[in-house]
Amino acid sequence: MGTTVSEGQRRDARNTRRRLLEAAAALFAERGYERATVRDIADRAGVNQALLFRYFGSKRALFGEVIAHNGEEQLRTTPPDELLEAALRGLLGHGGREPGSRALATLLRSVDSGDEIGTAVRAISDDYARVLASLSSADNHELRADLALSWLLGIGMMRVLVGKEPLTDADPDEVCALVTAALGTLLDGLPAAGGRP
Repeated sequence: MGTTVSEGQRRDARNTRRRLLEAAAALFAERGYERATVRDIADRAGVNQALLFRYFGSKRALFGEVIAHNGEEQLRTTPPDELLEAALRGLLGHGGREPGSRALATLLRSVDSGDEIGTAVRAISDDYARVLASLSSADNHELRADLALSWLLGIGMMRVLVGKEPLTDADPDEVCALVTAALGTLLDGLPAAGGRP
């Protein structure tokens, strides 16, 4: 027998929800929370904006899910000793096709968007810091992780939001090599600089 209507509808609903999440992730990373409109998200997903509210309830709820999904995906799929470089490459816009690679760019563009957004930002920052802390055997490993994450976000802010030259046009490979070499003094579990292309 063929697929029943309810099975087809469930498959279509999952596909629509996925397209909305992907469109929202891209627009939040490009524009930030405030400037990414519900209409633009729905248009990019190729659906009516009423479906966004049907599946997520609100733009804020959609944003929270995007942040959680992108960050969790990157944390889940990236070995701890490669997380810093993967997150940095996502901020640099090089190789940004991997799951979760835009998580920190989205976070940076949306950090001043309100209390609920701030809560999501703190939660994902805590998750990244926890993983980075595992790369140091020092007694103050949590402080070292916060410093590394702060530097990473600062680099992203200067490149993504401020557009500071020469950082904005710098080669991502060169930036990654310099940053991972310098952060090796904080996080002794990082691979040697230039270990990955």
